[in-house]
Amino acid sequence: MMSFSLFVVDDEEIAREGISLALRKQYQVRGFGTAERAIDELAVNPPDLILLDIGLPGISGIEALEKIKTNYPDILVIMITAYEDVQTVVSAMKLGAYDYIVKPLDMNGLLITVRNALETIALKKEIKLLQDKFIDQNLPLIVGESQPIREILEIVAMVAQSTDTPVLILGETGSGKELIAQTIHYRSPNFKGPLVTVNCAAIPKELIESELFGYEKGAFSGAHTSGKAGLVEEAANGTLFLDEVGDLNSEAQAKLLRFLESGEYFRVGGTKRHKVRTRMVSATNKDLFSMAQAGDFRLDLYYRLAVVKLEVPSLNRRKEDIEPIARYFLDHFRKKFNKSFTGIAPEAIQALETFPWAGNVRELRNVIERAVLLNNGTVLNVEQLGIEMADNAPSRDRMPQGGPALPPLTAEGFDFPAAIRSLEKSYLEKALAMTSGNASKAAKLLNLSRDKFRYRLQKTK
Repeated sequence: MMSFSLFVVDDEEIAREGISLALRKQYQVRGFGTAERAIDELAVNPPDLILLDIGLPGISGIEALEKIKTNYPDILVIMITAYEDVQTVVSAMKLGAYDYIVKPLDMNGLLITVRNALETIALKKEIKLLQDKFIDQNLPLIVGESQPIREILEIVAMVAQSTDTPVLILGETGSGKELIAQTIHYRSPNFKGPLVTVNCAAIPKELIESELFGYEKGAFSGAHTSGKAGLVEEAANGTLFLDEVGDLNSEAQAKLLRFLESGEYFRVGGTKRHKVRTRMVSATNKDLFSMAQAGDFRLDLYYRLAVVKLEVPSLNRRKEDIEPIARYFLDHFRKKFNKSFTGIAPEAIQALETFPWAGNVRELRNVIERAVLLNNGTVLNVEQLGIEMADNAPSRDRMPQGGPALPPLTAEGFDFPAAIRSLEKSYLEKALAMTSGNASKAAKLLNLSRDKFRYRLQKTK
């Protein structure tokens, strides 16, 4: 059974003691004659509920309420007034008071008001306990103490308070966008609802609309005879995570925009209007704003998705997090594979911190998993990591210097267009070599879209 602590703040000793006596039968109660004394005690031993007189000497009840709600927003406050001053009571309610009671006090009414307030607190505590259990069971730890990660987590904590504000997560492949989406879901009021993840790039463009919004019986060839609910419907009262949202086709974008604006949609082949409440979180490793400006993505949809925009930094931009992340994965895979590793050698840490992590945290995880699985010992060394030192590896943050030798410009001139094509081809090919032939990663190195990269590469052949 939950126990509750209360403060009674009233400068009238008879009233203060009378209230305290009535409440001590069920709760832990402390009385204070001034708001100053009660506020000082909050920093040491904050209660669950405060009964606060409006007409106090020194700091008034209204001023004290404002201080309490600013610094201790979870504490509920019930105001006490000697007369029903409507304007003062309205001010108190606007500042966050839970309720108010009027002197002379009706003790039965007081007990009911206090009980209702504490039931609200009990419900919040139960939800918090359940939510913490969900997080422990479902959510991997976000490891990192760097400033960029601390800033991200601060924003995530604020964003998670909403049930429906759309969030757009930007970041390189493997940087942890999906983990951020999971954190938002499990720390939000929607945490007991489903978290439905959709990889928009993995679903054929002609099927994405029916996958998202479902379809009716006979909507198209091969459709189930009974129709099918879409992923939006499956995410009702939860969170829909659209990964690689930049890969949505124009038809799906239009339907998604309509759903975001109204919460309503039609199944493919249907005329019945459906309405669902869900939180939309999306992610992409593309420059979605540039795509929107170029006409490759709806600008109005971009703004609707990016009500809150989070940019997850690459692992190379938070080098100080590499060691704690590596040690976290070492401990995880040590337990998983029943190995004896307890640490990482200093030279191995140096190698990890200087390695160009093109795959970000996901690549680091894979390196540690492979090293722990394939080796034995107590301290992981450089050789067991199986990576090249950064001095011998190409940097992903800058293109290699050099290129085809260009003829000098003389009075006779030279073929400038051909020289430009040759230079362009050189850098396109070097980008492909640096990314092991991955066109998407090569395009990113050159700040090009994947389609523009392929177009330019084709032109040089």
